[in-house]
Amino acid sequence: MIDFEVRARDGFARIGRFSTPHGVVETPALLPVVHPDPRSQAIPPVEIARGFGLPAVITSSYITWRSPPLRERAEKEGIHRLLDFSGPVFTDSGAFQQHAYGHVEVGPEEILAFQGRIGSDIAAVLDVFGEPDATPEEARRGVEVTLERARRARETRTGLLAVPVQGGLYPELRSQSAEGASALGDVLAVGGVVPLLEQYRFADLARVLLAVRPALAPERAVHLFGTGHPITFAFAALFGVDLFDSAAYHKFARRGSLLFPEGTLALEDVREPFCGCRLCEERPLTTLARLPPRERETALARHNLWMCATEVRRVRQAIRNGTLWELVERRASAHPALQAGVRAAVRGASVFLPVEPESRPSFRSVSEASRERPAVARFQERLARWRSTKGMARLHPRVPLTPEYLKEIPARGVDGEEMVWDFPTEIGPVPLELSELYPVGVWVGQEEFDRPPRRPGAARSDGTGEGAHPSVGWKRIEEWTRRQMVALFEWLYPGSALARGEAELRGIRSRHTGRLREFAYRNEPAFRLGNDGLPRPTWIGARLLHGVVRTPRLRVVVQDDAVPFVREGRSLFSRFAGVADPEIVPGASVLLVDGSDALLAVGRAELAAHEMGRFSRGTAVTVTAHAKNPVPNAPETLEEASPPEQ
Repeated sequence: MIDFEVRARDGFARIGRFSTPHGVVETPALLPVVHPDPRSQAIPPVEIARGFGLPAVITSSYITWRSPPLRERAEKEGIHRLLDFSGPVFTDSGAFQQHAYGHVEVGPEEILAFQGRIGSDIAAVLDVFGEPDATPEEARRGVEVTLERARRARETRTGLLAVPVQGGLYPELRSQSAEGASALGDVLAVGGVVPLLEQYRFADLARVLLAVRPALAPERAVHLFGTGHPITFAFAALFGVDLFDSAAYHKFARRGSLLFPEGTLALEDVREPFCGCRLCEERPLTTLARLPPRERETALARHNLWMCATEVRRVRQAIRNGTLWELVERRASAHPALQAGVRAAVRGASVFLPVEPESRPSFRSVSEASRERPAVARFQERLARWRSTKGMARLHPRVPLTPEYLKEIPARGVDGEEMVWDFPTEIGPVPLELSELYPVGVWVGQEEFDRPPRRPGAARSDGTGEGAHPSVGWKRIEEWTRRQMVALFEWLYPGSALARGEAELRGIRSRHTGRLREFAYRNEPAFRLGNDGLPRPTWIGARLLHGVVRTPRLRVVVQDDAVPFVREGRSLFSRFAGVADPEIVPGASVLLVDGSDALLAVGRAELAAHEMGRFSRGTAVTVTAHAKNPVPNAPETLEEASPPEQ
């Protein structure tokens, strides 16, 4: 069984790794398609590994089997010796040839056994290629046959097995296929999409991936067949695709075309040496047309593969930075078809929400689709729920939450009723107390650069802001600080004593920026606030939460074997994670408890609730504070500070 481990992530996209008999594969990974016959391969596989930093490849077991000389040598020496490649080799089974030519000359059991004899690291089931124009009956039959073949393959295959996910353009069939494949495969290979990619039907591709993603087992690696053009890599990674295969680097080279992350360019149209990649620095693009045909094809293939490899690294960096959505939107600006794909993706925002991180370092608006990202959809959903308990009139200032402004903003009107001040944002008005929360608090958009700076002290044209309503009596800034603190707890822990303002907490603002930075309990830090505006509990805060928020909320139960280690401050590994609050998402603050609900530690979730306990390797929760932390003046009990929620 695959030992997939998640090391970093941005939603479904993840930096991961898993082992094969010939080495570790780090994802997202590009698997260049190599021809088993070296006479048909422009770039030797050994150069792909050493010169391009791509340690794994994919080749066709069917083409190898169909050629007697290649088959004899592969069975005698192994596929790695045949390719002269020492790294992991993924073999396809002939399904693409079935799509291209209408049939193959080998049976599913025979081609699987052949893959085993030649030493494939990841062997693929011979599936029934689901054509996009297939009828429901044809698509259903293809799914049933593919899963039956996969069941037989699992009984005989001891190594890593790739099970294709089919179903055409029918969401229910795709979901059924994904669920069945998840129970059998180590690599879940979404197939039947090459025609969609070739025809730039990215909206249909998005709908296919939205249908399969919830049913794919999170602990398996996900492959998307045919994602050869670098313009597609970020888009595919958004849905959690871990493996890409690319034959495009060579196919486009044969046509005399150059690949770039922004699109394709014919060599005959190149007039300037504009590419600054390592290969083009050595040999400018403007000189390639003068080369002999074979040499020109190889040079183009090298350039194209370099572009593909670089784009995958760019995707990996975006995942680490939490900026993958931004990269996807920038890539989509290169082609209307890809923009349609992004629009289809954001319409399915609910699919992303279970793994949408609690926050990211920033939120940069790139296109109109930015306002519909899952982070925005979740914020607006929570905001509607928060507002439903208020029902008060609203005013609209455009002021920051800093002392110089808060001193001037009334919390109550002349009649004593509480006033709600909304802050205008790019996604609509947000209550001032919540305006520092992710995503609006770290939003970087065009509007703020379009607006001329407002003179301090001037009232806005709508009569709000500093200098407005001189007849209203002003309250001290402490009232606003407490009000903001309670609003944040209402946002995170509705119904608790914290949300009712019953805890003995004091808000502390930064002297430099005026932003809330800490909630103190008896002069000790209980919650600390970062740039995302969210209060993160210390050990004292964790004890507060444990006392006022009923189980199972916020909890991850630690299995007995790991309790002593977590109590000492060790991170919780996935295989020792028990029942988790189903609302936990990556990045959320969670309470680690034992089976009797005794508090062990507090930490930050690395996995979503439904993923915990499913990975054999890797961390589920990183501990940030625990019982052994020295906490001066920490009370023995917190019940007197925070009565349990009703």
